[in-house]
Amino acid sequence: MPSERALSQDAARLDTLSEVNDALAGGSSLRASLERVLQLLDRRDSVVCGSITLLDPDTGLLHVEAAEGLTPEGRSARYKVGEGVTGRVVESGKPVIVPRASKEPMFLNRARRKNLDRRDISFICVPIKTLKDPVGAISVDLPFEKGRDYQGYVRFLEVVTTMIAQAIRVNHLVDAERRRLVEENVHLRDELKQKYDFANIVGTSRPMREVYTQVNQVASANTTVLVRGESGTGKELIAHAIHYNSRRAKKPFIKVSCAALPDSLIESELFGYEKGAFTGAQNRKKGRFELAEGGTLFLDEIGDLNASTQIKLLRVLQEREFERLGGTQPVKVDVRLIAATNADVEGAMAAGTFREDLHYRLNVFAIFVPPLRERKTDVLLLADHFLDRYAVEHGKHVKRISTPAIDMLMSYHWPGNVRELENALERAVLVCDGNVIHAHDLPPSLQTGEASGTVMSLSFSEAVEAYETDLIEDALKATRGHRGKAAMLLQSTERIISYKVKKFGIDSGRYRK
Repeated sequence: MPSERALSQDAARLDTLSEVNDALAGGSSLRASLERVLQLLDRRDSVVCGSITLLDPDTGLLHVEAAEGLTPEGRSARYKVGEGVTGRVVESGKPVIVPRASKEPMFLNRARRKNLDRRDISFICVPIKTLKDPVGAISVDLPFEKGRDYQGYVRFLEVVTTMIAQAIRVNHLVDAERRRLVEENVHLRDELKQKYDFANIVGTSRPMREVYTQVNQVASANTTVLVRGESGTGKELIAHAIHYNSRRAKKPFIKVSCAALPDSLIESELFGYEKGAFTGAQNRKKGRFELAEGGTLFLDEIGDLNASTQIKLLRVLQEREFERLGGTQPVKVDVRLIAATNADVEGAMAAGTFREDLHYRLNVFAIFVPPLRERKTDVLLLADHFLDRYAVEHGKHVKRISTPAIDMLMSYHWPGNVRELENALERAVLVCDGNVIHAHDLPPSLQTGEASGTVMSLSFSEAVEAYETDLIEDALKATRGHRGKAAMLLQSTERIISYKVKKFGIDSGRYRK
């Protein structure tokens, strides 16, 4: 039956192991947790000196991660696996016990420990293993005691090292995940910067070149920007370009659609709220301004803001601070504001629904994005851009747009601007059953006189002739105006094609370039 002294020792060791577990699971850094473990061992067994040495997988060297009682020289030491007592323990995966270090002339670690000349010590070193492979070792110097149960103490340290090994494994997993997230974050930011780089905004028309110039002028500043233009012109794209070409590019870009949020929610979404501010507010919530700290806040359709929110927004622009809903303490923010609207702001000010002082604060630097009908030379560039994108996205092998379809795109007035053109090209890619988009693949709104004012209503015979004309012109374009080769493409004869060319008034010479 175990003695009372042995039972007391076992109980003390269990208490220590519980504290070691708490130290390793406490959420501190690995080094701080390991240092706490050594402190617990010192408190329990009066450890003269202790160290936890880990293997660096990159260099293959052992280094002291945590220590108690080591000299600065000892803390900075590096070992090869197999070098010295600790190196041999890591190499072999087996513990080493030196009951009386003063009797061991080959014990080389004395020079790295403090105050060892004043007492005789016992040295114990136990490997730290993860998945059976040693990744380090724990070493302790205990005051020499005759009759000490060394094997029992080794078993105790082996339990401690098992806990340490698990903490190291978790730490490595957390570090690996953190590195992955950092790398992914950097990669995504680089992708966004490339996506919204000026070079990736499609359009070379004079109005768009003016927009590029303005974006370039204002991007590097912290000036508030008001982007104006009709719906579907790409105002958000311009806001992205400003942010990702500014000094704030590595900080958040937060978007709020003022039109999409009801009046009862817009203020809490922008400025957040305190716990208990209203029924259901059980915790404090940060608003979009706080989430955009250091970056850019994009307020789309700002003309739809209600009067009370306009007042609070004006204060943020003037004072760079606000109060959360239900709060009394001001919150300072460093946020660049970009606003956008397709509304008649001047008319809203005259009607009293939009504050003049807020408009003046927003309208520091205005950028007008032109409608598509004023940049007709960009229509074909945009059409090709959307064709390539949606052909890849939908797994279609559509390569180009036929000449009649191009003529139809160029003659349409595009009331929905770039967004309508994008939708039209996506639909055309989906319904196209070949590798060329023809006029009949385009949406009906582009083909009816009522909707576009560009195409007359056709009889059945006229519709057939139009379709034949489309096919022949496309074949002539592919063969650079060569009628014989065009006939082969259409599985017809040159005589028939020549007859049709003359009948439909097709100018085959325009394709010989």
